[in-house]
Amino acid sequence: MRRKMTERSHVKVLIVGSGPAGYTAAVYASRAMLEPMLIQGMQPGGQLTITTEVENWPGETEIQGPELMVKMEEHARAMGAEIVTDLVTELDLQKRPFTATCDSGRVVTADAVILATGAQARWLGLPSEEKFKGFGVSACATCDGFFYRNREVLVIGGGNTAVEEALFLTKFASKVTLVHRRDSLRAEKILQDRLFKNPKVEVIWDHELTEVHGAEDPMGVNAATLTSTKDGSTREVAADGVFVAIGHAPSSELVADQLELHNGGYVKVEPGTTRTSIPGVFAAGDLTDHVYRQAVTSAGMGCMAALDAEHFLAAQGEVEVAPENLVAEIS
Repeated sequence: MRRKMTERSHVKVLIVGSGPAGYTAAVYASRAMLEPMLIQGMQPGGQLTITTEVENWPGETEIQGPELMVKMEEHARAMGAEIVTDLVTELDLQKRPFTATCDSGRVVTADAVILATGAQARWLGLPSEEKFKGFGVSACATCDGFFYRNREVLVIGGGNTAVEEALFLTKFASKVTLVHRRDSLRAEKILQDRLFKNPKVEVIWDHELTEVHGAEDPMGVNAATLTSTKDGSTREVAADGVFVAIGHAPSSELVADQLELHNGGYVKVEPGTTRTSIPGVFAAGDLTDHVYRQAVTSAGMGCMAALDAEHFLAAQGEVEVAPENLVAEIS
């Protein structure tokens, strides 16, 4: 077995995770002369790298998700951020400087840490679901609903997320079919009432998605197989798109036993800030956000995290705050 080489370094600010939150934090931290290091993680660029057309990023009428992430990474590099392709496997937040150990054997200590590891949509784990991700299978109606104008779509799930996604999709789709494996929804009553009153919505009870069907040239969904959870019988339904809405899982494993979490594993921050339960540790983006989960809100939080880190380090007497980064203190 090949032995990993150990490389040790120290930085003022360590950013763990890429995507809009991480790269924006890197831009702002670089401009504040904090010389940040950003460790990209397993999926450099985050969830947007598996999104095709992005039409809700300000300034871009339409841009491919991967292209947007390449631009953000290039911007961060141009500002002076050190960007490392590696994976943080251990993060010790018990004392300053904080210590990150990477898969390559690299060890980084840091005076402040910005967590931007994001959240991952929960998937069903079907091979056909994986095959058509980004080509008719999605986990974000807000991101992709626009592309299903006057088309028929399925939404899989029975909680608030599923009902909210289904209601949102009625703005575009000609028909929305909600598929739930039980005979009643877990969503809030008010959401259920709106769903049942919407003429575009049909609910298929006691069924689960077991296969997605579609064409390969060009790639696209055209049907799905549903299996009864009661007797195992199957039925095929036509669909131009499938939205899997069974929740999101925040990528908080690194800090689950060190930081205060809430709402099923999201890192808790002080309202109006990115400060976590440990001074000097900040969190931004989908890792903290169980409500909006948008690229633009993640980028905004990345900015906040860099400014919060700058003010924290200044309070320790370790850096001076740049005049343009002076913000009012939040009591």
